Amino acid sequence: MPSAAESITAAAVAAGGAISFEKYMGLALYGEGGFYQDGGKAGRRGDFITSPEVGPLFAAVIARYLDACWNELGCPSSFDVVEVGAGPGTLARGIYDAQPKCISALKYVAVEISEAQRALHPGFVESMADFPDRTIQGVVLANELLDNLPFRLFVFDGTWKEAFVALGDNGKFVEVLRYIDEVPEILPKTAPLGSRAPIQTAASQWLLNVSRKLSRGRVLVFDYCSESTSEIAVTPWREWLRTYANHERGTHYLKSPGEQDITTQVLIDQLTAVREPDAVRTQAQFLQRWGIDELVEEGKRVWAEQASAPTLAAIKMRSRITEAEALLDETGLGNFTVLEWSQN
Repeated sequence: MPSAAESITAAAVAAGGAISFEKYMGLALYGEGGFYQDGGKAGRRGDFITSPEVGPLFAAVIARYLDACWNELGCPSSFDVVEVGAGPGTLARGIYDAQPKCISALKYVAVEISEAQRALHPGFVESMADFPDRTIQGVVLANELLDNLPFRLFVFDGTWKEAFVALGDNGKFVEVLRYIDEVPEILPKTAPLGSRAPIQTAASQWLLNVSRKLSRGRVLVFDYCSESTSEIAVTPWREWLRTYANHERGTHYLKSPGEQDITTQVLIDQLTAVREPDAVRTQAQFLQRWGIDELVEEGKRVWAEQASAPTLAAIKMRSRITEAEALLDETGLGNFTVLEWSQN
C-alpha cells in the first residue's frame, strides 16, 4: 500500500501540479495510507479521547435520549440508530450495555470508513463503510465526525484565494494560492491579511444527505463548533485548524500526512445555510437535560450499598462521578456543541 504522501504526490502530478486543500485533507485522512486507514483512532491507547471513551456514562445518557425519541415516534417495532464515524464501536457497546427500553426494536448501524476500525465492531451492529442506502426512521448520531470532513481552505491575500497543495523542493508539500471565479458568499468581504477560513462543503453535504434519508426522527451531532465563518476568519488559524497524534498536538498540517489527525472547528452558520438546527446546546446542557445527574446519583447510591464488598458493576457505578466531571467540564468536553435537527 502506498503511503499517504505518495498518494498525495501522485494526485498532485495527475492534476497538473497541485490539488485543493480539500483533496489533500481527504487523502491524508482517508486515502491509501491515510491516518484513519492506517490505525489512527480514538481511545486511551489511540490518538485522542472522545466522550464515549471517557467511560460508559456518556452512552447511558444517549440511551435515555434514544428511548425518548422512540417514544416520540410511537414506539415503532423497527427503530434505526445510525452512528456515523463509529470508530471501533465504543458508543454502540455502551448503549447496548445500558439496555434502553427501545432495544427490542433497535437496528443499530455503525458507519465507519476505516476497515481496521470496522473489524472491531461488535457483532450486534450492522457494520458499514457508507451511510445505508435506504430510508431511516429513528436517530442519526455523529460524535466528532464533522470536524474531520475535508474542507476547502481560503486565505485572504488582498482578496480571498483558495489554498492548493503542491510538491515543493526536497519532496516537501507547499501551499499555493489561486484566484477563484466565485468567492463563497459566507466569507467576510474583507479580513486581515493572511486570514484563513474553511468552507465546509462536505459537512454541509453530509447534513443534506442524511436529512433526505431520514423520514422521521432526529439528527444529533456532537462537535467543537464556532458560531460563524466571519468569527473564524479573524481567529489565529492554529486555534481552529489543528493536528493531533498520540494525545498531543501535531505538527503543521502539510507535514507528515497520514501520521496525524487534521481537524477544525465546525461552523454553525454554514450548517444553518443547509438547515437551521432545532436546538443548539453545550454538551453539558444536553447531558443534564437527559439525566446525567440522576445517573450519577444512582451510581453513588449503588456504590454506597456495595462498597464493603464491591462488584465490578458497583465499581463502574462509582466511576460515574469522575466520568461526569470530564463530560461536563466547561473548559473541555462539556463546552462542545450539540446540534439537533428534527424530522416529522
